Amino acid sequence: MNNPQYLLRFDDICPTMNWRVWAEIESVLIHRDIKPLLAVVPDNQDPGLQVDPPVGDFWERVRSWQARGWTISLHGFQHRYVSANAGLVAVRKKSEFAGLPAAEQQKKLCRGVEILEREGITPRVWIAPGNTFDATTVALLPEVGIRIICDGYFRYPFASLVSKEQGSMTWVPQQLFYFRPAPSGVWTVCYHHNEWTAAQRRKFREDVDNYGANIVSLNDVLNANPPRVSQWSEWICLHPRLSRFLTRAQLKLWSWYAGQRHLQGADLDAVQLSR
Repeated sequence: MNNPQYLLRFDDICPTMNWRVWAEIESVLIHRDIKPLLAVVPDNQDPGLQVDPPVGDFWERVRSWQARGWTISLHGFQHRYVSANAGLVAVRKKSEFAGLPAAEQQKKLCRGVEILEREGITPRVWIAPGNTFDATTVALLPEVGIRIICDGYFRYPFASLVSKEQGSMTWVPQQLFYFRPAPSGVWTVCYHHNEWTAAQRRKFREDVDNYGANIVSLNDVLNANPPRVSQWSEWICLHPRLSRFLTRAQLKLWSWYAGQRHLQGADLDAVQLSR
Protein backbone atom coordinates (compact mmCIF):
# COMPACT_ATOMS: atom_id res chain seq x y z
CA MET A 1 0.00 0.00 0.00
CA ASN A 2 1.42 3.36 -0.99
CA ASN A 3 1.92 5.97 1.69
CA PRO A 4 0.21 9.37 1.48
CA GLN A 5 2.20 12.42 0.47
CA TYR A 6 1.63 15.57 2.52
CA LEU A 7 2.37 18.97 1.02
CA LEU A 8 2.51 21.98 3.36
CA ARG A 9 1.02 25.28 2.28
CA PHE A 10 1.03 28.62 4.14
CA ASP A 11 -1.37 31.33 2.98
CA ASP A 12 -1.43 35.12 3.49
CA ILE A 13 2.32 35.66 3.43
CA CYS A 14 2.81 39.43 3.45
CA PRO A 15 4.88 42.17 5.18
CA THR A 16 2.32 42.66 7.98
CA MET A 17 1.67 39.03 8.96
CA ASN A 18 2.33 37.58 12.43
CA TRP A 19 6.12 37.45 12.44
CA ARG A 20 6.51 36.12 15.97
CA VAL A 21 4.53 32.99 15.11
CA TRP A 22 6.17 32.74 11.70
CA ALA A 23 9.64 32.71 13.30
CA GLU A 24 8.71 29.48 15.09
CA ILE A 25 7.24 27.95 11.95
CA GLU A 26 10.22 28.91 9.83
CA SER A 27 12.61 27.39 12.37
CA VAL A 28 10.74 24.06 12.18
CA LEU A 29 10.68 24.10 8.37
CA ILE A 30 14.40 24.81 8.10
CA HIS A 31 15.35 22.28 10.78
CA ARG A 32 13.34 19.52 9.08
CA ASP A 33 14.33 20.63 5.55
CA ILE A 34 10.67 20.96 4.55
CA LYS A 35 9.95 22.83 1.33
CA PRO A 36 6.42 24.31 1.56
CA LEU A 37 4.24 26.33 -0.75
CA LEU A 38 4.10 29.97 0.33
CA ALA A 39 1.14 32.01 -0.91
CA VAL A 40 2.55 35.55 -1.17
CA VAL A 41 0.25 38.58 -1.47
CA PRO A 42 2.00 41.01 -3.85
CA ASP A 43 0.35 44.22 -2.57
CA ASN A 44 -1.63 43.49 0.58
CA GLN A 45 -4.53 45.89 1.15
CA ASP A 46 -6.57 43.61 3.41
CA PRO A 47 -6.86 45.10 6.93
CA GLY A 48 -7.44 41.61 8.28
CA LEU A 49 -3.87 40.65 7.36
CA GLN A 50 -2.30 43.66 9.05
CA VAL A 51 -1.25 41.93 12.26
CA ASP A 52 2.28 43.27 12.83
CA PRO A 53 4.09 46.39 11.62
CA PRO A 54 5.51 45.79 8.12
CA VAL A 55 9.04 44.40 8.01
CA GLY A 56 11.41 46.38 5.80
CA ASP A 57 13.23 43.34 4.46
CA PHE A 58 10.16 41.36 3.42
CA TRP A 59 11.24 40.77 -0.18
CA GLU A 60 14.73 39.81 0.91
CA ARG A 61 13.14 37.15 3.09
CA VAL A 62 10.99 35.90 0.22
CA ARG A 63 14.08 35.65 -2.00
CA SER A 64 15.83 33.63 0.70
CA TRP A 65 12.88 31.21 0.87
CA GLN A 66 12.95 30.85 -2.89
CA ALA A 67 16.69 30.13 -2.72
CA ARG A 68 15.95 27.31 -0.27
CA GLY A 69 13.73 25.66 -2.86
CA TRP A 70 10.44 26.73 -1.27
CA THR A 71 7.69 27.29 -3.83
CA ILE A 72 6.54 30.90 -4.05
CA SER A 73 2.92 31.18 -5.20
CA LEU A 74 0.91 34.14 -6.41
CA HIS A 75 -1.80 34.76 -3.81
CA GLY A 76 -4.03 37.14 -5.71
CA PHE A 77 -3.09 40.80 -5.98
CA GLN A 78 -4.26 42.84 -2.98
CA HIS A 79 -6.28 40.20 -1.11
CA ARG A 80 -9.37 42.40 -1.31
CA TYR A 81 -12.70 40.63 -1.72
CA VAL A 82 -14.74 42.65 -4.20
CA SER A 83 -17.07 40.04 -5.73
CA ALA A 84 -19.88 37.90 -4.29
CA ASN A 85 -19.01 34.95 -6.50
CA ALA A 86 -17.84 31.47 -5.47
CA GLY A 87 -16.15 30.67 -8.77
CA LEU A 88 -15.16 27.15 -9.77
CA VAL A 89 -14.01 25.20 -6.71
CA ALA A 90 -15.24 27.08 -3.64
CA VAL A 91 -18.58 27.29 -1.86
CA ARG A 92 -18.19 30.65 -0.14
CA LYS A 93 -19.31 33.55 -2.35
CA LYS A 94 -16.47 35.95 -1.68
CA SER A 95 -13.71 36.63 -4.20
CA GLU A 96 -11.02 38.96 -5.46
CA PHE A 97 -11.34 37.54 -8.99
CA ALA A 98 -14.37 35.32 -9.68
CA GLY A 99 -17.08 37.04 -11.66
CA LEU A 100 -14.99 40.05 -12.66
CA PRO A 101 -14.49 41.01 -16.35
CA ALA A 102 -11.48 39.47 -18.07
CA ALA A 103 -9.76 42.85 -18.50
CA GLU A 104 -9.96 43.57 -14.78
CA GLN A 105 -8.70 40.12 -13.82
CA GLN A 106 -5.87 40.37 -16.34
CA LYS A 107 -4.79 43.71 -14.91
CA LYS A 108 -4.67 42.29 -11.38
CA LEU A 109 -2.74 39.20 -12.43
CA CYS A 110 -0.22 41.21 -14.46
CA ARG A 111 0.36 43.72 -11.68
CA GLY A 112 0.78 40.96 -9.10
CA VAL A 113 3.32 39.07 -11.19
CA GLU A 114 5.14 42.30 -12.06
CA ILE A 115 5.64 43.09 -8.36
CA LEU A 116 7.05 39.64 -7.63
CA GLU A 117 9.29 39.59 -10.69
CA ARG A 118 10.57 43.08 -9.89
CA GLU A 119 11.72 41.64 -6.56
CA GLY A 120 13.43 38.67 -8.20
CA ILE A 121 10.62 36.23 -7.41
CA THR A 122 9.28 33.80 -10.00
CA PRO A 123 5.79 32.58 -9.00
CA ARG A 124 5.07 29.05 -10.19
CA VAL A 125 1.67 28.45 -8.65
CA TRP A 126 -1.70 30.21 -8.42
CA ILE A 127 -3.40 30.25 -5.00
CA ALA A 128 -6.50 32.42 -4.98
CA PRO A 129 -7.55 34.37 -1.88
CA GLY A 130 -10.53 32.54 -0.44
CA ASN A 131 -9.90 29.76 -2.99
CA THR A 132 -12.23 31.64 -5.34
CA PHE A 133 -11.53 32.11 -9.03
CA ASP A 134 -13.34 31.29 -12.24
CA ALA A 135 -12.75 29.92 -15.73
CA THR A 136 -11.65 33.37 -16.90
CA THR A 137 -8.89 33.37 -14.27
CA VAL A 138 -7.71 29.94 -15.41
CA ALA A 139 -7.61 31.05 -19.05
CA LEU A 140 -5.53 34.11 -18.13
CA LEU A 141 -2.95 32.40 -15.93
CA PRO A 142 -0.80 31.05 -18.80
CA GLU A 143 -0.45 34.63 -20.06
CA VAL A 144 1.45 35.52 -16.88
CA GLY A 145 3.53 32.33 -16.92
CA ILE A 146 1.61 30.32 -14.31
CA ARG A 147 0.55 26.76 -15.14
CA ILE A 148 -0.09 25.24 -11.72
CA ILE A 149 -3.17 25.77 -9.54
CA CYS A 150 -3.26 24.54 -5.95
CA ASP A 151 -6.90 24.07 -5.06
CA GLY A 152 -9.80 21.63 -5.07
CA TYR A 153 -10.86 18.37 -3.44
CA PHE A 154 -9.36 15.38 -5.27
CA ARG A 155 -6.54 12.91 -4.56
CA TYR A 156 -3.90 13.25 -7.26
CA PRO A 157 -2.66 16.07 -9.51
CA PHE A 158 -4.26 16.18 -12.92
CA ALA A 159 -4.01 18.27 -16.07
CA SER A 160 -6.80 20.15 -17.80
CA LEU A 161 -6.70 21.62 -21.28
CA VAL A 162 -7.03 25.42 -21.21
CA SER A 163 -7.12 25.74 -25.01
CA LYS A 164 -5.25 24.37 -28.00
CA GLU A 165 -3.18 27.55 -28.12
CA GLN A 166 -2.45 27.79 -24.38
CA GLY A 167 -1.97 24.11 -23.62
CA SER A 168 -2.75 22.54 -20.25
CA MET A 169 -2.95 23.59 -16.63
CA THR A 170 -1.77 21.38 -13.76
CA TRP A 171 -4.04 21.12 -10.74
CA VAL A 172 -2.67 20.13 -7.32
CA PRO A 173 -5.31 19.41 -4.65
CA GLN A 174 -5.80 21.22 -1.34
CA GLN A 175 -8.08 19.31 1.00
CA LEU A 176 -6.79 19.61 4.59
CA PHE A 177 -6.29 22.27 7.23
CA TYR A 178 -4.50 20.03 9.70
CA PHE A 179 -2.63 16.73 9.55
CA ARG A 180 -4.68 13.56 9.81
CA PRO A 181 -4.32 9.93 8.68
CA ALA A 182 -5.10 9.58 4.99
CA PRO A 183 -4.97 6.94 2.25
CA SER A 184 -2.46 7.08 -0.58
CA GLY A 185 -2.64 10.30 -2.55
CA VAL A 186 -1.46 13.90 -2.41
CA TRP A 187 -2.83 15.79 0.59
CA THR A 188 -2.11 19.51 0.85
CA VAL A 189 -2.37 20.87 4.39
CA CYS A 190 -3.18 24.59 4.26
CA TYR A 191 -2.30 26.81 7.23
CA HIS A 192 -3.23 30.38 8.18
CA HIS A 193 -0.86 31.18 11.01
CA ASN A 194 -1.72 34.77 11.95
CA GLU A 195 -3.87 33.87 14.96
CA TRP A 196 -2.18 30.68 16.10
CA THR A 197 -2.18 30.09 19.84
CA ALA A 198 0.64 28.45 21.79
CA ALA A 199 -1.32 25.18 21.65
CA GLN A 200 -1.60 25.39 17.85
CA ARG A 201 2.11 26.04 17.50
CA ARG A 202 2.86 23.06 19.72
CA LYS A 203 0.46 20.87 17.71
CA PHE A 204 2.18 21.92 14.47
CA ARG A 205 5.57 20.85 15.79
CA GLU A 206 4.14 17.53 16.99
CA ASP A 207 2.44 16.88 13.64
CA VAL A 208 5.61 17.61 11.71
CA ASP A 209 7.46 15.13 13.92
CA ASN A 210 4.76 12.48 13.50
CA TYR A 211 4.16 12.89 9.75
CA GLY A 212 7.60 14.13 8.72
CA ALA A 213 8.55 11.01 6.75
CA ASN A 214 5.63 11.65 4.39
CA ILE A 215 6.00 15.44 3.98
CA VAL A 216 7.19 16.30 0.47
CA SER A 217 7.84 19.27 -1.78
CA LEU A 218 5.86 20.34 -4.83
CA ASN A 219 8.62 19.00 -7.08
CA ASP A 220 8.44 15.65 -5.27
CA VAL A 221 4.68 15.56 -5.82
CA LEU A 222 4.84 16.32 -9.54
CA ASN A 223 7.76 13.94 -10.15
CA ALA A 224 5.98 11.08 -8.38
CA ASN A 225 2.58 11.87 -9.89
CA PRO A 226 3.00 13.18 -13.46
CA PRO A 227 -0.25 15.04 -14.19
CA ARG A 228 -2.40 13.47 -16.87
CA VAL A 229 -5.60 14.80 -18.39
CA SER A 230 -8.45 13.36 -16.33
CA GLN A 231 -12.01 14.37 -17.11
CA TRP A 232 -13.21 12.55 -13.99
CA SER A 233 -10.83 14.45 -11.67
CA GLU A 234 -11.74 17.71 -13.36
CA TRP A 235 -15.46 17.01 -13.01
CA ILE A 236 -15.07 16.20 -9.31
CA CYS A 237 -12.91 19.28 -8.74
CA LEU A 238 -15.46 21.58 -10.34
CA HIS A 239 -18.32 20.30 -8.15
CA PRO A 240 -17.04 21.56 -4.79
CA ARG A 241 -19.96 20.53 -2.57
CA LEU A 242 -19.87 16.96 -3.85
CA SER A 243 -16.07 16.69 -3.95
CA ARG A 244 -15.72 18.05 -0.42
CA PHE A 245 -18.35 15.62 0.89
CA LEU A 246 -16.71 12.64 -0.83
CA THR A 247 -13.24 13.60 0.40
CA ARG A 248 -14.38 14.01 4.00
CA ALA A 249 -16.26 10.73 3.89
CA GLN A 250 -13.21 9.00 2.49
CA LEU A 251 -10.98 10.43 5.23
CA LYS A 252 -13.39 9.41 7.98
CA LEU A 253 -13.58 5.87 6.57
CA TRP A 254 -9.80 5.72 6.37
CA SER A 255 -9.40 6.97 9.94
CA TRP A 256 -11.78 4.24 11.10
CA TYR A 257 -9.90 1.63 9.08
CA ALA A 258 -6.54 2.79 10.42
CA GLY A 259 -7.94 2.68 13.96
CA GLN A 260 -9.13 -0.89 13.46
CA ARG A 261 -5.71 -1.94 12.19
CA HIS A 262 -4.10 -0.29 15.21
CA LEU A 263 -6.42 -2.18 17.58
CA GLN A 264 -5.73 -5.47 15.81
CA GLY A 265 -2.00 -4.84 16.08
CA ALA A 266 -2.33 -4.08 19.79
CA ASP A 267 -4.32 -7.30 20.33
CA LEU A 268 -1.66 -9.30 18.46
CA ASP A 269 1.08 -7.77 20.59
CA ALA A 270 -0.85 -8.66 23.73
CA VAL A 271 -1.21 -12.27 22.59
CA GLN A 272 2.49 -12.56 21.80
CA LEU A 273 3.47 -11.06 25.15
CA SER A 274 1.22 -13.53 27.01
CA ARG A 275 2.99 -16.55 25.52
